Amino acid sequence: MACFAGVLFLLLGIGFITFPDIMATAFFVQPTTVQGLNSIRGDFGGLFLGMSFFCLLGAATGRNRWLIVPVIFLIIIISGRLISQALDGFSAAGAQSLKIEAILLVLLTAAIFVQNFKTDSEKNSFRVSEILNIKVLTAAVIVAVIIAGLVLFQKRIGLLLVGPIGTEILSADVVGNLPDGLHVALLGTGAPLADPRRASFSVGVIAGKDLYVVDVGPSSVRKLELMKFRHASIKAVLLTHFHSDHIGDLGELMLKRWSGGSMKSPLDVFGPRGVETVVAGFNTAYSLDFKSRILHHGPNVVPPSGAGGLARPFSIPPGAESVTIIDDDGLRVTAFTVDHGPVKPAVGYRFDYRGRTVVISGDTVSTPALYHQARGADLLLMDALQPVLIKSLRNASQTAGRGNTAAILHDIMEYHASPEDGAIIANAAGVRHLILTHILPPLPVSEFKPAVLGEAGKFFSGPITIGEDGMFFSLPAGSKDILMKWLL
Repeated sequence: MACFAGVLFLLLGIGFITFPDIMATAFFVQPTTVQGLNSIRGDFGGLFLGMSFFCLLGAATGRNRWLIVPVIFLIIIISGRLISQALDGFSAAGAQSLKIEAILLVLLTAAIFVQNFKTDSEKNSFRVSEILNIKVLTAAVIVAVIIAGLVLFQKRIGLLLVGPIGTEILSADVVGNLPDGLHVALLGTGAPLADPRRASFSVGVIAGKDLYVVDVGPSSVRKLELMKFRHASIKAVLLTHFHSDHIGDLGELMLKRWSGGSMKSPLDVFGPRGVETVVAGFNTAYSLDFKSRILHHGPNVVPPSGAGGLARPFSIPPGAESVTIIDDDGLRVTAFTVDHGPVKPAVGYRFDYRGRTVVISGDTVSTPALYHQARGADLLLMDALQPVLIKSLRNASQTAGRGNTAAILHDIMEYHASPEDGAIIANAAGVRHLILTHILPPLPVSEFKPAVLGEAGKFFSGPITIGEDGMFFSLPAGSKDILMKWLL
């Protein structure tokens, strides 16, 4: 039993030292810099190799004292995972790892008890030869040679792996494999202020087999691709308003959908009046790019008729708070007025499909229209600015001599909802699950989450999730289930 655990830890340790990117992906770790890879090779690789050493040493010598070391590490690791599940939210991948670690802990504990019955060697005093002997040194040399070989032959290994990995990525079909229903992908949960973990605001809503993208903030298209969505699945874009952090990647989305899917018609872009100007601007900015790609790849690969976007403007009638903009194949999309003044017009969207409902507020303060549209929704995605933290950040800007930034931070509090506002609306409207997104201020570490939530939990007893890029929620048709997983 101890030998099995030791070999498993050994393989993991070698994997983390020689293939940190692949192992990090398998363990849902995302190194963003060279320093991240350095930490994975050193910390993860060292941890698993160290645990392997003590497991195999305990198995070889019959001494229980060596097995106690990996047992202690496993207890600490399991405790950390339980704390994460409680504070950061449930993770299916984390739960699976927890099961494996619990099994290993049971095996090692059992091995300790079995060896207690088999030998009296624990009564003997410690001998240096248990660690420094020809067998241990030979094993260490073998492991070092394996690691060195894998590092030296990484070019050849990379050539062998690129095909299978590329095939897996390119053949992925997230939308095609989904059950019928409404599904929500958080493509960008950030705001204009830089956040290392978040792209600017964007949400993907899948109804049946069609993907609708609500807003396209900077870097959100890259997140969409990393989540393995196919560009050809995109039916349309819906813009809530025309701030840069909601439209910055529109040109990239138009280009990627066209070139990636050989589209023969431009991308439909719905939005309130003014969307014509936005789409025309991106079409003009990308026109030289479109021409060069047609010349390079040919009209069969990139049909000229499919380049760019096509504006689909709508207006909400005077005296009304909403208008239906899409009613097709069981999906009804309703645009409703929100208050993001002085930004006008600004809208939110309600998606109804096969008995399931998702409401996206857009940027807004609390309004009666938002309450009306959110009634009975399965998911409410709310703009979330925490005033207490923004005030602290504004004071820090003043102290740092950045008066312009301080003034902007003062102004943005006037036209964004707080987490408490979202909770009050969710409770009054009978929403089943509240998701906070467009997080302000930036949330670079998860330890800030309770501060961002503030007093929201006092106003809504249902689940509240602080959105993270890569979260994916499924609302199967004919069901009350709300299922969550990660696509990053």
